[in-house]
Amino acid sequence: MNEFSRTQLLLGEKAMNRLASSRIAIFGIGGVGGYVVEALARSGVGALDLVDNDTVSLTNLNRQIIALHSTLGQFKVDVARDRILDISPSCRVQTYRTFFLPETASLFDFAQYDYVVDAVDTVKAKLELVLSAKEAGVPIISCMGAGNKLNPSAFRIADIYSTSVCPLARVMRSECRKHGIDHLKVLYSTEPPITPFVSGDEQPPDGKRSIPGSTAFVPSAAGLMIAADVISDLISQEIK
Repeated sequence: MNEFSRTQLLLGEKAMNRLASSRIAIFGIGGVGGYVVEALARSGVGALDLVDNDTVSLTNLNRQIIALHSTLGQFKVDVARDRILDISPSCRVQTYRTFFLPETASLFDFAQYDYVVDAVDTVKAKLELVLSAKEAGVPIISCMGAGNKLNPSAFRIADIYSTSVCPLARVMRSECRKHGIDHLKVLYSTEPPITPFVSGDEQPPDGKRSIPGSTAFVPSAAGLMIAADVISDLISQEIK
């Protein structure tokens, strides 16, 4: 008996061995990415690379699993690493206190990964992630917009060219066409974005006209769906 015995009852020993030997990179350890990390760690994935340069802030407390009053001000990758090791001490965790951008892409050898999860916010970073993963022949799943949403049941996993409604997916479709990317697995929402109430308490991040609203249940649902899809892809051969 071990911490993953109940999972093995459903997946079998071969699948669990496959997960234990897998290395997954998660770019963006926020509302969505934090739950991806949590589910992968609790599923027995053997190695996780965490990439984010942000620290936990007060406004993260409503939705991010790593956000607590006790973790305010700490680097998200450090908090996530400590949480992973408390769940699965044998997991090999690498942390990168950096934002993934075209300028930092050379820091990462994508060929070492079995899967890549894109949970970052900007189109520029997402596109560079997709191009890097495709060049290395590594599967990637990219999260589209999860902000300004209230309905977790509206999320779907599909090819980028089959998406609708989501404004971020529309921009990514255009960028993928420009760069000759003919396929990209994404998670997106069919729920039209809600216009957030105006608040004078916070200033929008650079490049954004407003701060996106969020809830506890939408980003978490997105992250868990992504993690489930990654696990399914990794073990598909072992459970046939």
